[in-house]
Amino acid sequence: MTGKAIITGGAGFIGSHLAAGLKADGVSLVLVDDLSTGSRDNINGLLDDRCLFVHDKADHALADPALMRGVGQVYHLAASVGVQRVIDDPPAMVRNNIDQTEAVLAAARRAGASVLIASSSEVYGKCPVLPLREDMELVYGPTTASRWAYGLTKALDEHLAIDMHRRHGLRVVVTRLFNTIGPRQVGHYGMVVPRFVAKAVDNEVIDVYGDGTQTRAFCDVRDVTRAMAELIANPDCFGRVFNLGSDRRVTINELADRVIKLAGSTAGKRLIPYEQAFGPDFEDPTHRLPDTARITQAIGFKPEIDLDQTLAELITLRRDHLAAAAAPAGGAN
Repeated sequence: MTGKAIITGGAGFIGSHLAAGLKADGVSLVLVDDLSTGSRDNINGLLDDRCLFVHDKADHALADPALMRGVGQVYHLAASVGVQRVIDDPPAMVRNNIDQTEAVLAAARRAGASVLIASSSEVYGKCPVLPLREDMELVYGPTTASRWAYGLTKALDEHLAIDMHRRHGLRVVVTRLFNTIGPRQVGHYGMVVPRFVAKAVDNEVIDVYGDGTQTRAFCDVRDVTRAMAELIANPDCFGRVFNLGSDRRVTINELADRVIKLAGSTAGKRLIPYEQAFGPDFEDPTHRLPDTARITQAIGFKPEIDLDQTLAELITLRRDHLAAAAAPAGGAN
């Protein structure tokens, strides 16, 4: 693969892994990020004359014709992320997600570029039928529960993308990401795996929200970004929506137990009611599991990195980080 691609949210968790994979395949990159949740540290090792960084919001950056010149692919990963950010400021999240996606689609159309929109399993809301299939009806809770605002914005993003394909022939593919995990993900915004890993390595009690019987399916970010590149390169995928994630689910209690065991923690876990963690009126879907038949048929997708392998790597990285932080500045004299 060659050519020029833009990644919005390119300094973020998923964006930085996608950038590394694309660059290794010979793609020239422009990484656009306002660093509201991303970090320069994630991409400093990638930056050179074939991988440029633009510190800006996507709508402003992609309005520049010079930046878009020669771009063949746009990966739109920039969005407000994490349950905590949704709860903290729902109106800002709504405006950011919809406005940025609309601007990215328009810029890709002007440039004649293909575009991948990173949507979310949150689109399904609290649909009780498993596994979740791309053509299922969407089920949301009341508007008094801010939890559902994020999923609604991502559903609108999808509508914008599919409409742009139907009316203007834009080459667009939508991926509904399920629980994506891996190196460089942070727990500041409610992400469960980095939060569990940090607590276990520090030998502190892991807080499990709710009763812990809720289930999720976790997929390594390197499997996810590999699939993104394959989807946008396949013309048969344009105008379609694909679940992207693992079809192996675990309970959150089981996840905590696996992290505790792998880290050798002795502190254990405790259950924290949702209302204590997130306030009143918070709702959470009990189960999330993708039907992956469509993406498997399209590109032969199958995750290659299992959950315990990712967890073990994250535990090692956490220990290395703590050791580096504790080392004397400047080393020994």
